[in-house]
Amino acid sequence: MATPLWRNATIYQIYPRSFCDSNGDGIGDIPGIISKLDYLHDLGVKIVWLSPIYASPLDDLGYDISDYYKIHPDYGTMEDFEALVKEADKRGLKIVMDLVVNHTSDEHEWFRQSKDRNSPYHDYYYWRKGKEDNKLPPNNWTSMFTGPAWEYVPEVDEWYLHLYSKKQPDLNYHNPAVIEEVEKILRFYLDKGVYGFRCDVINQIFKETLEDGKGKSEQARGIEHYLMKEGNHKILQKFYEDVFSKQECVVIGETYNVDRENGIRFLKDHEMDMFFQFEVMGVDQTPSRVFAKKFKAESFKQLIYKWQKDIDWNANYLENHDQRRSITRFGDENRYHDESGKALGLLNLTLRGTPFVYEGEEIGMIDKKMGEPEDSKDVAVVTVNKIVKGYHLPRWFRRSLCNRLDRDHARTPMQWSNGVSAGFSSNKDTWIPVNPKQLDKINVEAESKDPSSVLCFYKEMIHLRETLPSLYDGSFVEVPTKGNLIAYKREKGEEVCFVVINLGKKPLSLASGFIPKGASVLISTYMDKKLPSFSLRPYEGVLLKVK
Repeated sequence: MATPLWRNATIYQIYPRSFCDSNGDGIGDIPGIISKLDYLHDLGVKIVWLSPIYASPLDDLGYDISDYYKIHPDYGTMEDFEALVKEADKRGLKIVMDLVVNHTSDEHEWFRQSKDRNSPYHDYYYWRKGKEDNKLPPNNWTSMFTGPAWEYVPEVDEWYLHLYSKKQPDLNYHNPAVIEEVEKILRFYLDKGVYGFRCDVINQIFKETLEDGKGKSEQARGIEHYLMKEGNHKILQKFYEDVFSKQECVVIGETYNVDRENGIRFLKDHEMDMFFQFEVMGVDQTPSRVFAKKFKAESFKQLIYKWQKDIDWNANYLENHDQRRSITRFGDENRYHDESGKALGLLNLTLRGTPFVYEGEEIGMIDKKMGEPEDSKDVAVVTVNKIVKGYHLPRWFRRSLCNRLDRDHARTPMQWSNGVSAGFSSNKDTWIPVNPKQLDKINVEAESKDPSSVLCFYKEMIHLRETLPSLYDGSFVEVPTKGNLIAYKREKGEEVCFVVINLGKKPLSLASGFIPKGASVLISTYMDKKLPSFSLRPYEGVLLKVK
């Protein structure tokens, strides 16, 4: 049986609104993506995942869908999308869609009709009478975005459940009709040539009970009643049996707070091919994300090792549309921008599993300095800011908190050049401002001409991963180290690759014999490709082939 494409491919995530604007309106679109397919092919990726492009009121910038069968006019038409799939295929690229089916928009026709208590659509959502003569919500659950998870609608005289924004009502998977609707959506896009789906918050879709949650948290209280319940596993198995098993495709789960036991089940029971876990990316945050923690490479490394050992096939990533830029978080965006960007790229692209590269990560894009919370485009920040204001906390604290949470950092326009709007658009006014910091250096045009750039490193590293069996399919063997030193082996048959990375700002001494005899350097974060002997320079990382 042939190895599935997703096992030896690098996947590139596009946030369509910020990738490339073809018509000068300041908003990225599908024709813009088509214009950059040659760039993606040259980069070496094989699969392209698109964040939502469906019809939507854009309360959560596309993760609130009003019609699954239409494309939002900001991005183009269904004909444009069909052209994208065909043009991508000509270049050996496959398209993965974002499947958002925990909830819809409150402007979806299903929800509009659900307000009629006699309509069959009423049971598509969680409509309930409240407590104390309907004056209080049905239970004490709180939204993932903080605040109550229920909204009262006077004309219905009932409350509906929304684990996210109040404009994102949750679908009721106890209703078989909802499952049928989702399978219809899956078949529709697979028939158009889509290669698979990244499934948004897919381990939360089944609410086992609506009983009160424990604790007093402003965020996600009640989660024990819907996170990774048995019914969730059964629904995913049904999707596989009814749809995904019928053709070659990839199913990628976004699985908030997934644990080892459920992660193993997701893969073993054919519920998905891989999944995103959040533990590694929470290394510099408290569990609530309200307070920051100092980044420690030792903790980061141990969490990575844990998931590499526990799960046979990981979806590896260091940033995405919901996370801040990795160089800003885990590297040094000023003194060692290129070196730390390459070190992080080397790490992500040599772990066991499928690596995901988020738009701009391959050129070392960094966080943008944010303004006032009120100016954020992120619905989560808008919601949190409103709640925190009510506590009359100092303005500096509110700004600091919202800045840490703000997903706008990763959503600034892709930096193609140092021209108008970074080459993203011919319009100087873009839907979200361009990041001006280091723009003359951090852009595709400049880095394409510089063989020592982060971009050129990514191209070479992606090619190496695709051609070395030990990297795309080998076992992962941890090499014990301390502090900022990360080391591991990837082995396949007699082929052994050895990865050594200093994820810190100071040189690191290496013990005698740490580097195996006869090892040769395949790629290095420093241009001289020097074989390390007794020390590693700041953010020096090397991929070695061991005889």
